[in-house]
This record gives sequence, structure tokens and C-alpha cells, in this order.
Amino acid sequence: MTDPKPARRIVVIDENEKSKAIADGPSPDVHTDPARPGFASSRMWVSDSTPVRLKGLRETLHMPHALEPPPGGSVCRVVTFPPDDTFKGKVGAKEVQAYFAAMGSPGASTYSARVPHPYMQKTRTLDFCLVIEGEITLVLDTEEVHLKAGDTVVQRGTNHAWSNRSNRQCVVAFSSHDATY
Repeated sequence: MTDPKPARRIVVIDENEKSKAIADGPSPDVHTDPARPGFASSRMWVSDSTPVRLKGLRETLHMPHALEPPPGGSVCRVVTFPPDDTFKGKVGAKEVQAYFAAMGSPGASTYSARVPHPYMQKTRTLDFCLVIEGEITLVLDTEEVHLKAGDTVVQRGTNHAWSNRSNRQCVVAFSSHDATY
């Protein structure tokens, strides 16, 4: 399995009434999962309120890392999923718990021996998920939905997992927003 290509992040501000890029390069906030070689979650930007303050803010990745955005906020990330075959049969409760803890969201995991995928999760978020490259299967409690590059999922606080059943990586962009039930 090849290493994931770093996700490029360009941050633009308005300075003296002129737009200007102040960052252009790989995200400085990338989390991997030792149990899934080739997995990478690159956090691009975080907001801690809505509406978002546009002036005077140059960076947000100092905020605590979590799958969920801060209360009232949002988070943008790009995730590379390796083929499931690279970790199938090698991941159990211990590895899944370690992953969710490292991502700052230990309560998001809904792992059990009865779930259809070890990385099943549920967060109180509205997520816009855009498949950028490759193919992936959205695993739900009652069905599975096959997705390919260009497909979009509007995920509304439901139990789910992402399963890459192809033989190459899949890249998905996520825009997650704090929500209520």
C-alpha cells in the first residue's frame, strides 16, 4: 500500500482590502491509524462558532483535535481510506478504541461484535461528504450504499462506517457541523 498523498491546504485572508494566500502546503494536522496502514485524516480548518469570524483569524488548528466540531462550530477534513483488505481480520475492539481516542472522540465509536464494520460511529453532526477519488461503501445499520468519485453524502447524525472494498485508496472530503437531535 502506498502512503497517502498529502492533502494541500490553502488559507486565504483579506488584508488591506486585498485577498492573499497566507498558507499553501500540506495540512499540518494529520492523524493516522496504525491499525490501518495508508489511513490519513487531514484536518484543514476548524471554527468554534457560527457565524464564523472572518477578520483577524489566521489559523485554527491549535483547537483541540476531535472528529466532531466544537459546540456551535464546524470542521473540514480530508480523509484517505486504504482498502479494507489491508486491515481486515486484524482490527478488534482495542484497535478501534485506540483510533477513536487518538481522534479526540472516544464516544463516537459504536463498535461491537454485532456491527457490520469495526469502525462504525455516530456523532451529533451534520456532515457533507464528497468522494474526491476512488470508490467507497457507506455502511449503515440497514443497508449499504456504493459511492464513487463525485458522489456526495449528507450524513445527519446516523450510525455509519466507510468501507473501501476496492484495491486502491479512496479520498473523501468532510465538512462537519455541530447539530442537535
